[in-house]
Amino acid sequence: MKRFLALTLTLASFGLTATSAEAKAAPSAASAGTLNAAPAPVAVQWRNRRNWGRNRVRVVTQTRLVRRGRAVWRETYQTRYLPNGMTQTRLISRVRVR
Repeated sequence: MKRFLALTLTLASFGLTATSAEAKAAPSAASAGTLNAAPAPVAVQWRNRRNWGRNRVRVVTQTRLVRRGRAVWRETYQTRYLPNGMTQTRLISRVRVR
């Protein structure tokens, strides 16, 4: 029974392979004009590449020295540039230098 089933599946797969090869060998006249056109997935890929950097939050960390009277402080800020044009600034740390 197992041999019969294996033989049947093998012959069926050969039959499907042969019919699909014949179908691909002779393109029809209607589809011959569309062979030169660019496939749609390539156009989608380029459009996505162009918009990769948009709609993302960009985060920049900056350090500056601030003098208040005789004391000098090193302040570290984190600035977030949002997609809608707004910015958010946050003081991360303040360390006295002198």
